Amino acid sequence: MSFIYTQRMSAFPDTLTTPVRDVIQSYPKDAQKYALALRELILDTAKHDPRIGPLTETLKWREPSYLTEKTKNGTTLRFDWKSQKPSKMGIFVNCKTTLIAGFRDLFADELEFEGTRAIWLNLNAPLPREILSICIGKALTYHLDK
Repeated sequence: MSFIYTQRMSAFPDTLTTPVRDVIQSYPKDAQKYALALRELILDTAKHDPRIGPLTETLKWREPSYLTEKTKNGTTLRFDWKSQKPSKMGIFVNCKTTLIAGFRDLFADELEFEGTRAIWLNLNAPLPREILSICIGKALTYHLDK
């Protein structure tokens, strides 16, 4: 599934669930564009890995969230823009997983991490698609690798 995004609200994809659309529309314009590109990457990564299966898009803690409810092969993956870090977009995983530690081992020079829960991305930099695709895939197949 691929979408072309512009700054206009009408460019929001029809497949976006209403609650998630409402949250993303509450972001500043640059964060909206980044969030939609990140969402597309999450969906595309899942589409190309049959172990992940279909994703459920919902809100958890008022954050766009992606769950592998059918296969139960992954941990919940969330993202959000926070006013406390206005130039960043966060990707969040369950803090009880070992995912962030593993990502830190692999990508310490390429990504910014916080604790055991978050990756912070700079809204002014290109989305690091290849690296994030690896991280997304590992999160959405986490229970297969434990």
